[in-house]
Amino acid sequence: MPKVKYYFNPSNLKYERVRITLKKRLLRVFGFLTTAIVFAAIIIVVLWNVVDSPKERQLKRQLEEISLQYEMLQQRTDQAEAVLSDIQDRDNTIYRVIFEADPIPQSVREAGYGGVDRYNDLKDYYNADLIREVTMQVDKLSKQLYIQSKSFDEVFNLVKNKSQMLASIPAIQPIANKDLKYIASGFGWRIHPIYKTEKMHSGMDFTAPVGTPIHATGNGTVAKIEYDGRGYGNNVIVNHGWGFESLYGHMSKIVVRPGQKITRGDLLGYVGSTGASTGPHLHYEVRKGGTPVNPANFYYNDLTPEEYEKMMELASRPGQSFD
Repeated sequence: MPKVKYYFNPSNLKYERVRITLKKRLLRVFGFLTTAIVFAAIIIVVLWNVVDSPKERQLKRQLEEISLQYEMLQQRTDQAEAVLSDIQDRDNTIYRVIFEADPIPQSVREAGYGGVDRYNDLKDYYNADLIREVTMQVDKLSKQLYIQSKSFDEVFNLVKNKSQMLASIPAIQPIANKDLKYIASGFGWRIHPIYKTEKMHSGMDFTAPVGTPIHATGNGTVAKIEYDGRGYGNNVIVNHGWGFESLYGHMSKIVVRPGQKITRGDLLGYVGSTGASTGPHLHYEVRKGGTPVNPANFYYNDLTPEEYEKMMELASRPGQSFD
């Protein structure tokens, strides 16, 4: 049985029994239930935020694994960027320099990929910054690889053209060493044999007997043939492409025709003394972009270092030219 409670009533100096009304009983029960509910709610909230459920623990482990994978992916993209940077550097400073192509500007290689809005869809993901950073790196690598691929395509074409260019540039003497008497005059200021005044001699004079074969110094096309009693006399001009031309003057006989395709070493004609000439010889010129350049710089396919040095010494001696 519940204990009976009494209280002292000072007005009548007696102990009287405490009588609890139904209302008070209901209020006590309500207060107890309210307190219990509040404490229960607090405990639930604490447990919800502090203690993970098995499913939450599993999801967190998955997220940690994904984060680790993203970090590893970022490391790999960093390594790929380093390798690509080395390839780009070699492409600009070696390959394109060898084949005389302009390097690709860094501003083109480093150009952005898309706009800022391109990555807005990633902002609501877990670890959004990491995902966005890796995605931007991959996009940047994709574009740089595309540009590098196109650059290698261009270099490949340059390689093919380079072999054609090397075969076309004048690179041998027009008269074989065994047929030469000597080099009468080189490139530079010389005394004109007829006018006896100093004049720019825009080629080299090779003295040889009349009828000595004259050979093309590079692949090309016969661009012009002249039969003239003055100047270079009977002469042939060969267009080698890439801005190069060669001229062969004072010939006694020409055996090619305009427009004819020729290969280095083909016979063009024979040594003579036609035009403004004081003796049998070949006046030979090399022109780049229409401007005469020293032919002695182009004999790298024909002479040993010792022969080249001797030829340069003879060609550089001052004196009188033959034309």
